[in-house]
Amino acid sequence: MVCAMPFLRALIGTARRLHAPRERLRGACRGCAPEPPAAGLPSDDEVLLDAPDERLGPALIGAALGDHERAAKLLAVTRDAAEWEDRDRYVARLAAFADHRDQWLTDWLAAAPGDPDALLLTAELALRRAWNAPARAERLREVGPLIEAAVDAGPRDPVPWRLALDHARGSGTAHTAFERLWEAAVRRSSHHYGCHVAALKYLGAHGGSYGECLDFAEQAADDALPGSLVQALPLRAAFACLASGESGTAPAARLDAAADRGIALCAGHPAGEPRPAEVRNLLAYVLSGRERRADALEQFRLIGRYATSFPWISLGGDPLSRFLEQRAAASRTSRPGREKPGHQCSGAYYA
Repeated sequence: MVCAMPFLRALIGTARRLHAPRERLRGACRGCAPEPPAAGLPSDDEVLLDAPDERLGPALIGAALGDHERAAKLLAVTRDAAEWEDRDRYVARLAAFADHRDQWLTDWLAAAPGDPDALLLTAELALRRAWNAPARAERLREVGPLIEAAVDAGPRDPVPWRLALDHARGSGTAHTAFERLWEAAVRRSSHHYGCHVAALKYLGAHGGSYGECLDFAEQAADDALPGSLVQALPLRAAFACLASGESGTAPAARLDAAADRGIALCAGHPAGEPRPAEVRNLLAYVLSGRERRADALEQFRLIGRYATSFPWISLGGDPLSRFLEQRAAASRTSRPGREKPGHQCSGAYYA
């Protein structure tokens, strides 16, 4: 394992040197007999996967009808208002839709070739397709100019820089070059969650141990304001550790501390809403992985109907099925007389 500590210090140091204004946010056992959901949980057939919020929904409907105007208006609003977290999330969701039906985006770019939102969405879609292509390295080289065009079109926007950071990870960019991209990203938004996730993924993929990834995530969360989505970064690091099956390489106390920080973050959001759903799904995954079933059940109650593909897709198969399985496990083992210390159901995903 290559020691990534100097690189880790460089990432943290760059973020701390730049004092841009901080943004605030506006396992189940397969084969076990199904049981009715616990009190406060919607039934299985009421649960939705990746349901859009009230702003994204109309844009997706418009795209489905071949009309890009609603998407253009939504992204323009997020750009003008510097709503970078929402903007990043909406770009990712619109690109996922365009991956299957992209004529509306093609028409948009043809009608407004210099539009910063159309350029950003085009780059996001190209990056998504390149990651999933068999010839990934070759396809990623083709994406570079599209990301550069998006960067040039949105000089204040950190989201194109999140694309550049993800692109650098896939392209095997050296630490020094990545540091330059990272500095440019955090100069635009010093606590942008998407850029921090991209840096965390790069660190993990290029020599960083799980302990070093937790170091970076914890330091970023410590430097962020309460309520900032960056508070969820240690949760992302804990997820990576648990999903790898190597949770023994990181102290259990640090994984639990990441979960506790996630609980505190999610407590600031109303229950049963789509906007905080992905963080709550991630939190339920980590709590389940740590066998904190009562805490996991409470998060499943707060999630309500809003399941998200991430992180459950990491378990393989249909993410909605994996969500329901883990929810059932939390419900079953959290009932009085059912949970026993150290009990593990055969087939559970956690290490």
